[in-house]
Amino acid sequence: MAGQTFASVTVRLHREGYPFVAAFGAVTLFALWLWVPLGLVALALTVWCYYFFRDPDRVTPSRAGLMISPADGVVSMIEPAAPPPELEMGTVPLTRISVFMDVFDCHVNRAPLPGVVERVAYRPGKFLNASLDKASEDNERNGVVLRLDDGRLLGVVQIAGLVARRIVCWTEAGRRLETGERFGMIRFGSRVDVYLPEGVAPLVVRGQKAVAGETVLADLAGNEPARSGVVR
Repeated sequence: MAGQTFASVTVRLHREGYPFVAAFGAVTLFALWLWVPLGLVALALTVWCYYFFRDPDRVTPSRAGLMISPADGVVSMIEPAAPPPELEMGTVPLTRISVFMDVFDCHVNRAPLPGVVERVAYRPGKFLNASLDKASEDNERNGVVLRLDDGRLLGVVQIAGLVARRIVCWTEAGRRLETGERFGMIRFGSRVDVYLPEGVAPLVVRGQKAVAGETVLADLAGNEPARSGVVR
């Protein structure tokens, strides 16, 4: 029972966080030696750093056709937009779902659907607030194009934010990803855009909280119309 309780309150640290947590920990020890109140502030920041780089397991729906959120955060925009040119997905506007991650969200990104990576395209850029619409065009970004099992293309774009200075992508062209599989992360506040295949309706609404690997964004096998919602 004690072991189960401990496991329920601890979360695995992603390997990307090891050097950061170690650095924060070293600063904390020095700060505690220098002045205890300062050390306590540093300790709180160390705990936050560990929390930021957490990598929890998720229960991913397995039914064919369900598109799952690639990121934790708030659905900040749902609108038609042409995919970034480097994705080579054409110029026809597609439904774009944007999930904004703040500094308290888990930043590990996951594949929304199963498919083979068609291309990975990085583009340097600015570091505007990722919640702004123009961040999709101006900010540093990394795009992953998946060739789905039915032949259609799905675009997933990692976008750096005001604080984020490092986009990490662990996948490459030719590799197959399964739904919910980890493929990258963005450090310290950012956004992920998903460009739905033509004709696919979103099943989330603006302002909704999304959980990477669990929240259903759309259903490629269904015919339900786009959802609406109200804040209560």
